[in-house]
Amino acid sequence: MKIISKDKTHKWTFENIGGSTRVKITSGQDIVHLEELDPKMWTVLSCPVKGLEINDRSLAYIDSDKDGKIRVADIIATSKWITAAISNPDLLLEGKDVFDTESFNRDNATGLKLYKSAKQILANLGKEGQAISIADTSDIAAIFAKTRFNGDGIITAASSDEAADKEAIDAAVATVGSVMDRSGVPGVNADLINAFYQALADWTQWYEGKVNAPYGDQTDKVIDAYRELDPKVRDYFMRSRLAAFSPESTASLDVQTARIESISAENLAGKTSEIASYPLMHISPDGVIDLSRPVNPAWAAQFGLLRTVAFAGKETITEEDWDALAANFAGYTAWKDSKKGTAIEPLGEEKIAGILKADRKAALLGLVEKDSALSEEASDIENVDKFLHIFRDFGKLLRNFVTFQDFYDKDRNTKAIFQSGTLIVDQRACHFCMKVEDMGKHNTMAAASGMYLLYCDCTTKDRADKLQIVAAVTVGDIGDFIVGKNAIYYDNEGREWDAVITKIIDNPISITQAFWSPYRRMATAVENLINKNAADKDAAVMKDMNAKLTEAQNVQPGEKKEAVPFDIGKFAGIFAALGMALGMIGTAIASIVKGFVSLTWWQVLLVFAGLILVISGPAMVMAWLKLRRRNIAPLLNANGWAINASSKISILFGETLTDIARFPKLKLKDPYARKGMAPWKRWTLGIATVAVVLAVLWLFNLLAWAKLPSPLSRFAEDKVETVESVDNTVITEEATEINE
Repeated sequence: MKIISKDKTHKWTFENIGGSTRVKITSGQDIVHLEELDPKMWTVLSCPVKGLEINDRSLAYIDSDKDGKIRVADIIATSKWITAAISNPDLLLEGKDVFDTESFNRDNATGLKLYKSAKQILANLGKEGQAISIADTSDIAAIFAKTRFNGDGIITAASSDEAADKEAIDAAVATVGSVMDRSGVPGVNADLINAFYQALADWTQWYEGKVNAPYGDQTDKVIDAYRELDPKVRDYFMRSRLAAFSPESTASLDVQTARIESISAENLAGKTSEIASYPLMHISPDGVIDLSRPVNPAWAAQFGLLRTVAFAGKETITEEDWDALAANFAGYTAWKDSKKGTAIEPLGEEKIAGILKADRKAALLGLVEKDSALSEEASDIENVDKFLHIFRDFGKLLRNFVTFQDFYDKDRNTKAIFQSGTLIVDQRACHFCMKVEDMGKHNTMAAASGMYLLYCDCTTKDRADKLQIVAAVTVGDIGDFIVGKNAIYYDNEGREWDAVITKIIDNPISITQAFWSPYRRMATAVENLINKNAADKDAAVMKDMNAKLTEAQNVQPGEKKEAVPFDIGKFAGIFAALGMALGMIGTAIASIVKGFVSLTWWQVLLVFAGLILVISGPAMVMAWLKLRRRNIAPLLNANGWAINASSKISILFGETLTDIARFPKLKLKDPYARKGMAPWKRWTLGIATVAVVLAVLWLFNLLAWAKLPSPLSRFAEDKVETVESVDNTVITEEATEINE
């Protein structure tokens, strides 16, 4: 499909959001001229029809090729269709589910058809006025419930006023089947009408060729009994002929006592199939069945029926008698087997004859033809539903397809079609939540988004299926996020879900979090080291204790274990090594302290600031760079979107995607807090203590290293005397050198 026009005359509005320049849909004319917009300027090239916060029916209408994707070509085709049908395309930006029928463009063929169909819908529903809504078209059955013909080629009993027509339609529905009419009532179409009347004719023709039953009401039972016994009777006659041919084999051909003995200990009521496999009766070489002799109990009922009905008055029957019985009801059986139109037989002979006599077949087919003639009008009625859905949702789709206006909207109540709800966790509300359609793709692509992500499995009592979501944390610290932590998720419909964190993608959340991250890692490393050392020590102690217990158990009674002599040299070396290590550590500490002492107070502050920058600076710089590159495109791509432009989340914008609980400043008392002096008293005492300590250090000249000499004269005199003493020593040394 051609998706771009060579004649580009429309002037577009542009804006810079999310780190990219984008086209902004500001008017209905923008929608009219979408065909002229270069596809390279579209933010999205395709998106799935599943997992979006837009009505599924609207998306199905827009997905014209039904491939499960909304593409640029689908958007352009839809824009052409709907903008041609309305007089003011600006209405598409309002997103209303109610439309004034007078706003249809009746100069356009599509608009005129929609106008007429909308008016017909309102008339069918008995509504006055010009406004039609999605609620009016949501129930197609209600629209056609009061109409006799609706264009689907199906008629119901309500389609005719003739009693004979109604009777024939109801009879057809009850026998040959039905199809559902648009009004929601079962009815019949031309095929079912033809099949119904053909069945009536076939059954009547068959019934008129009726053959008298040779045994009256018992005929069918006799035939069934004969068919069941025929294999056993044929078996008996063959065994009889073999017994006549070989008399010594009669016992072998008869019922085997061993077979009966093998089941005699069991419940014989459950052994019917085993017993039925035995011969019909004891074998007689004379080749006849003596009707007075006992019969295999499994076949006694069938044999008794034939004996009393078909062979009444006979004492024996031969194989010829058996064949003659079959010939006696052969004609009746052939007539029964040739039955046609069995579906309508439950109607009964009298009703079938009445329907055929009325002969309403042509009238019914005429009603079907009359109904089918309105198919185009009925289709246009369904197109009104399509129009209303697209009219409401198309503008929203464009704001999330051509551009990401909804996602970057300053109104926090406006959400993009891929934002599915809000996750409440760790005193935070994460507003950027997406449904996860393919966890495998997310595992591959999610880290590239640069965001701190929480993957959750969500369940609710209202639905049996499980929902997977991903939520971005864009404000605050890592806090207590761990896999397995419980949270609450609210979807856009307000439904509450129980959420459990199943996976965490660790990326920087904020500059503050990055500042403390090195110290957190160092604390974690120290904690792990302490735990490891403690575990090693515990293991060593337990190993030593077990060794000593084992050794004590191996000592024989009365046996003395030789004591190991104390090796003073060994321990002297250890003590020397420890002393050397402590000396080196002390020297290092002394050097550091001496260096600090030689600095002024402001230099000390600079040193501390430098140390903090060395530790936290790299993490903060890396976090700043990553926070600037946060991008939702990898997450959307993992869900099947084809993103055509970068969609970044800046630091300022990220602050709008996550809310942190902010409590009012109140003076609240903790009933379980440790009781003591008031906080202001503790602060006053603490400040006074620090001041006194500093004053004492200053008076005793202990802050001289910080260029704060003591004001006391004694410390000043000592300094002068020291200087004079140094000067005299220098003079004396110089005089000595001259004399020499």
